[in-house]
Amino acid sequence: MRAPKLAMLRRHLRPHRRALLLGALALLVVNGLGVTIPLLVRRVVDDLQVGFSYSKVLGQAGLIIGLATLIAGVRLLSRMLVFGVGRQVEVDLRQRLFDHLLRQEPAWVQATASGDVLSRATSDVENVRRLLGFSVLSLTNTALAYGLTLPAMLLIDPWLSLAAVALYPLMLLTVQRFGGRIMREQRRQQEALAALTNLLQEDLSGINAIKIYGQEPVEERAFAASNRAYRDAALGPARWRSVMFPLIEGIASISLLVLLGLGSTQLESGRLGIGDLVALILYVERLVFPTALLGFTLNTFQTGQVSLERIEELLRRQPTIVSPAQPRHLPSGRAKGALEARQLTVRYADRPVPALDNLSFTIQPGELVAVVGAVGCGKSTLARALGRMVDVPPGQLFVDAVDITTLPLDELRRQVALVPQEGFLFTATLADNLRYGEPEASLERVREAAEQAQLTDDVRGFPDGWQTLVGERGITLSGGQRQRTALGRALLMDSPILVLDDALASVDNRTAAAILQAVRGQRQRTVVLISHQLSAAAACDRILVMEAGHVVQEGRHAELVRERGPYRRLWEREQAERLQTA
Repeated sequence: MRAPKLAMLRRHLRPHRRALLLGALALLVVNGLGVTIPLLVRRVVDDLQVGFSYSKVLGQAGLIIGLATLIAGVRLLSRMLVFGVGRQVEVDLRQRLFDHLLRQEPAWVQATASGDVLSRATSDVENVRRLLGFSVLSLTNTALAYGLTLPAMLLIDPWLSLAAVALYPLMLLTVQRFGGRIMREQRRQQEALAALTNLLQEDLSGINAIKIYGQEPVEERAFAASNRAYRDAALGPARWRSVMFPLIEGIASISLLVLLGLGSTQLESGRLGIGDLVALILYVERLVFPTALLGFTLNTFQTGQVSLERIEELLRRQPTIVSPAQPRHLPSGRAKGALEARQLTVRYADRPVPALDNLSFTIQPGELVAVVGAVGCGKSTLARALGRMVDVPPGQLFVDAVDITTLPLDELRRQVALVPQEGFLFTATLADNLRYGEPEASLERVREAAEQAQLTDDVRGFPDGWQTLVGERGITLSGGQRQRTALGRALLMDSPILVLDDALASVDNRTAAAILQAVRGQRQRTVVLISHQLSAAAACDRILVMEAGHVVQEGRHAELVRERGPYRRLWEREQAERLQTA
């Protein structure tokens, strides 16, 4: 094993040294007592050859039963201690992974394959648990079993003992070879189950599309094929086990036959007693299980090491958007709402052209400013930059003249409430979704925020009102209701800066105007409305028109619509589309 792997194992086991030491001591006691039982049986057999005595036999039997009971109790203690370490490491690792993922920037999380991350947080963590629980217990137990049993056997008859265990390496190789195949088949079974589960979840989520296009037969055939694939994958481990276990039993039986054949010759010559032969038989059988288990243990150990490396690789990934080491704070603790961009440039790693290119603007506290432009001009990137959801270079974006990269992330995001076009809703009540940013908010505050978001009339129509359960991703709500719920959540936070990233796209013009009027009624709240609906932008104090990542026009609607330029073209196109749909 390479040194880095050993270092990783030691790091995870170090906090549990005491439990591991106690578990090892318990295993030492178990194996020490286990070695004495064949010796007691040998004594009983030897005594029976001299003469039968109820009292002596019952006394030895009682002692053996007592030792077996004690062994069972101490073995249970050792398993609880060592397996407990594996379970605790599993819990700690999963918590560390979850906390670590929450600290990553959204762009990385969205670009990373969720299946791979989930696999590391579930299957790989379970493999590490088996490595630090089952593998540690099994390796320690096997070492102690051989370390204590073999010397006892050699003291009885060295050559006969070596002949009896000569086939055990073959048993170990058999288990290791078949065990690896079984583990691969089990992994294939898990993948087939995951595919079946994903298909079921996808079909349930897309039930409307299935019904609309009449694709029930197609989905039934797809599920049947996936179901059969899972059945075939589930039979794989069973087939290999049905081959492996008879082989193990055959090797163990051959070993026992070798012992009996050679032992009978020793008995005839008088060099070995019947009690000695019985003791050797018990010792040989005692080594069968640890030897067979060792093959599984080695496979589990190797798999666990790979999983541990995969987990450590994920944990080593550092977020690019973090709170500064020496943060600054807003003078009053609450922003007035001034925003300024100074040649703001934001790039994505997978794009050759910057999303924002030397963008500059100033927004005064309390202003309602619209940002418009064609698709791909950088509007959404600007919205994410204001909440520092994308990496922003220092010295280019300011809140109340304070560089946002110098503010702690939690403080910045208390000042800037960002409402995306697709606001994510959780499987919880409507009230809890609204108070997500303020978990302790009263129902009265929830109602006020919903009123501003024009959601109150919808809530009255729900049978359970505020306790209406919102389905997964808000599936039970319409698009407009989802957007207004996300908006109400942001309004409840009462942040001095509100950024609406096309957050009114699913709302009709009348409702959008009512929402903007309600938002404007609040003093000292700066609102940045990013929208493709120019009718909503027309009601704003100012409009910033973007092209290719920078502002190309700025002014009020009445001014911009008179000028030749991109805003006038966008306005004329919107009016033409409205006439066509009228």
